[in-house]
Amino acid sequence: MSNLKLSPTGAAVLGLAAIAAIYSLLQRKLPPFEAGDHGTVVLAQKQSAKESGGPTIANCPVFPASNVWNTPVDGLPKDPRSAAYLEVMRPINRLHPDFGTDPAYGIPFTVTPPSTRRIPIEFEYRDDSDLGNYPIPPDAPIEGGAHPKDDGDRHVIVIEAQRCMLYELFAAKKVSDGRWKAASGIRMDLESNALRPPDKTSADAAGLPILPGLVRYEEVASGEIRHALRFTTTRTQAAYIWPARHFASPHRDSNFPPMGERFRLRADFDASGYPAADKVIITALKKYGMLLADNGGDMYLSGVPDKRWNDDDLHKLSNIKAADFEAVDETSLQMLGDSARADPLSIPRP
Repeated sequence: MSNLKLSPTGAAVLGLAAIAAIYSLLQRKLPPFEAGDHGTVVLAQKQSAKESGGPTIANCPVFPASNVWNTPVDGLPKDPRSAAYLEVMRPINRLHPDFGTDPAYGIPFTVTPPSTRRIPIEFEYRDDSDLGNYPIPPDAPIEGGAHPKDDGDRHVIVIEAQRCMLYELFAAKKVSDGRWKAASGIRMDLESNALRPPDKTSADAAGLPILPGLVRYEEVASGEIRHALRFTTTRTQAAYIWPARHFASPHRDSNFPPMGERFRLRADFDASGYPAADKVIITALKKYGMLLADNGGDMYLSGVPDKRWNDDDLHKLSNIKAADFEAVDETSLQMLGDSARADPLSIPRP
């Protein structure tokens, strides 16, 4: 304890100063507090979408520009296990754009206003899900089109406008009384770099959000994609690397690619004969690469279904083979285990 003694006059002056300081703090606009994963209170770290220069949807950032999803990897070293991973993935396998004009192919999302009624979700994997009420609109699109197959992934993705919150469900089904059931689900702050807890899945096997890896028509039409893309492959390792948080495989062979592994299209790949839209996607695959996020079809690239796509142009991307890619060593980008923020000093500059 302090031995400082004040006269009555001094104490009064100090008291007035303290009151003034408290009033000043109350007048200041502070960032909101949020509940952490285990009930702890953490100060939200926000970053404006307009200031960041990262991808946006409905005036919300699709995670901060500093997020690893939004970080170029064209200057990073090749992963020493690149050749082994590609051998397991079969070099002759071709890239498959799993999206187009048909709503049965691709992963849709919807933007909903903050006034949307929040409803309880009945989860199968409760321990891996963010429990609580979700603002899922009654007409939220489900992956697979108007009549999705029961054995499909049936993802539902919702962005809550203004609050910039992301909600994702896996194996979602709407129950007759208006409720929803799902195998798993997550809530994520689109203005935060926080990752899922370790060993926790999401709506994807890798424990990653799906939205930031989707190819969207609007960004291709703008001439630039500013983020990594999501892809799947059949055989993966029973391991995950940053930024992934989960795996779903029995294979312990280290030659199999782990969840979270990032691949980029080689710099010497010749894109001169491709349509303009394809060149935008090819450029993104060279600059940002693609993240292994789930088990699925070999070299299946994820995007949003949209009637404005040119399916013939997208099909030309299937001329790209797995052998045209290389795995990336992005270990230098990691700063904290629970954060997707990439180290700005480790990003090679042109």
